[in-house]
Amino acid sequence: MPQLNPNPWFLIWLSSWLIFLLTMPQLITMFKPLNLPTKNQILNPLDPWHWPWP
Repeated sequence: MPQLNPNPWFLIWLSSWLIFLLTMPQLITMFKPLNLPTKNQILNPLDPWHWPWP
């Protein structure tokens, strides 16, 4: 049974993880966030919260 022989499956597993680890950091670093903070949000991060019921 081929499932009991780890030699070819280990090589496939190892090569797939090497490809995964070499390509994913590049894809992740290319990601840019959609909502960058504006200057007003950085200067005034805490606005008072007005509750609808007093």
